[in-house]
Amino acid sequence: MLFNSLSFLVFFPVCVLVYYAIPKKDQYIWLLASSYYFYMKWNPAYLLLLLFSTAITYTGGRLIEGAEHKQIKDPLSYKKLCVAGSFILNLSVLFIFKYLNMTIDLTERLMDLAGNSVSLGRSDLILPVGISFYTFQALSYTMDVYRGEIKAERNFLKYALFVSFFPQLVAGPIERSKNLLPQVNQEHSFDYERARDGLYLMLWGYFLKVVLADRIAIAVDSVYNDYTSHSGLMIILATVLFAFQIYCDFAGYSIIAIGAAKILGFKLMENFNSPYLAGSSADFWRRWHISLSSWFRDYLYIPLGGNRKGRYRKYLNLMIVFWVSGLWHGAAWHFVVWGGLCGLYQVLGDILKPARDKACAVLKIGGRLRCVLSVIVTFILTDLAWLFFRANGFKAAVKMISRIFTHTTSGNESVSDALSMNTANIIVMLMGILLLMTADMIKLRGGEIRGKLLALPMLPRCMLTAAIVTLILVIGIWGVGFDASAFIYFQF
Repeated sequence: MLFNSLSFLVFFPVCVLVYYAIPKKDQYIWLLASSYYFYMKWNPAYLLLLLFSTAITYTGGRLIEGAEHKQIKDPLSYKKLCVAGSFILNLSVLFIFKYLNMTIDLTERLMDLAGNSVSLGRSDLILPVGISFYTFQALSYTMDVYRGEIKAERNFLKYALFVSFFPQLVAGPIERSKNLLPQVNQEHSFDYERARDGLYLMLWGYFLKVVLADRIAIAVDSVYNDYTSHSGLMIILATVLFAFQIYCDFAGYSIIAIGAAKILGFKLMENFNSPYLAGSSADFWRRWHISLSSWFRDYLYIPLGGNRKGRYRKYLNLMIVFWVSGLWHGAAWHFVVWGGLCGLYQVLGDILKPARDKACAVLKIGGRLRCVLSVIVTFILTDLAWLFFRANGFKAAVKMISRIFTHTTSGNESVSDALSMNTANIIVMLMGILLLMTADMIKLRGGEIRGKLLALPMLPRCMLTAAIVTLILVIGIWGVGFDASAFIYFQF
C-alpha cells in the first residue's frame, strides 16, 4: 500500500480511529494486525518472509538472554553462535531474493574467462518490498540483545510489531530496538497537539513526494531513458534534478512515516537533516539516510575496527562499509560503483584535508566563503555519484559521462522539450526546489517553518492548511486514473 494512494487515505484514518477507540492494552494487537494488512496489500505470500525474520530474531534474542541462566560451559561462544545463526538465516533469505541473479551472472562471467562457458539460468523471484529495511531492523535487535543494550522482548506479538510497524516498515527509518520497543510497550492516549504536528509533517511529506519528486521524475526519466538523444548539458541538468528527485522522494516518505507514527503516539528517528547543505562527504552522510548510515557505523564500521587500528585500516573499513552500502541499495555493479565513489570521497577528503586547509590559508579563503564553496563542491561530487545510482546500468553511466564531454550542447534542443515539461511545470518545479532549500536553511539555523505555522491563530492556520491541501491536490502529479507512483526506495 502506497502512502500516496487512495487506499492509504482510507486505511490510515480508520486505523487511527479504531486504535484510540479500543482498550489501551489491546492497541499493540490492532497495530500489528493493521501493519500485516498494510504489508499484505503488495503480496500476501511475502508476509511469510516477514514472519520468518521475526521468528528467527525473536528466538535468537531469547536464546542469547537465556544463556546466562542455563548451565552452559561457554556462554559467550553460545551467544555468538546464536547471533551468527540469526544473521546467516536472515541474510540467506535476503541473498536468495536480492543477490542470487547477480551472483549467477558473476559466476558465468568468471567461468567464461576460464574458458568454460556455462548457462546457469536465472531466478524469477520478485523482490519483496522493504525486505532490506525490516531485515536490518530485526538484525540490529539481535545485536543489541547480545551487547546487553536491551532486554529480550518476551511478548512475541509486541516484538512482531517492532519489526513490522507499518509507517516505517517498507522504507524506514530503520529503527533501533532501544527507541521503538519501549514505545510498543507503552499505552498511548490521543493527544491533539501531537496529532496536529504529525498531520503537518505528513502534508510536508506529501508535498515533497507528489508535487516535487514525481514532477521532477518526468524530467529525469525523459533524459535518462533516452540519453543518446540529448546533449551533455541536458544530462548534467537531469542529474542535478535527480539529486532533488531522490531527496524529495525518500525524505518525503520518511517525513510521512514520522508524521503518521506521531499521530499514533510513536516517535521515530529523523532520517534527513539538510543533506545538500553539507560541507563535506562525511558531513553529507551524517545528514542523509541517517538511520542506515548510523546502522552501518554501529553494526559494521565499528566492529571492523572503525578508526581504532590506524589510518589505513580506517580507510579500508570506510571503503568496505560503502561498498556494502552500494550492494544494500541494489544487486548491480552501478550501485557498487556508487558506493565506492561515496567511500572514496571520504578517504580523499581525509587525506587531502591538510593540503586543503593550507591552500585556503594561502588564498585567504575562510569563513562564509569557504563554507559556501565546500557546500558547492560537495554537491557536485555527490551528484556525480548519483549519476551512477540513477543510470540504467554501469555501461549506461559511463556512456552518459562520455557524452557530457563529447556532445556538450545541441543548438536545436530546448529545455522544455528535453525535460518533457511545459513552462508552467518547470516554474512549479523550480519554485518547489527553492522552497525546499529555504526550509533546509532555516532548519540548519535552528528554525522551523512548521513551528511558525503552528504559532498562528486558529482561523489563519486553518485557512492556510486548507490552502496547502488544495495546492497538493491541484498541482500534485497523481498519474492517469490516480495511478500513484511508488517511492524510489521501495525497490531496495
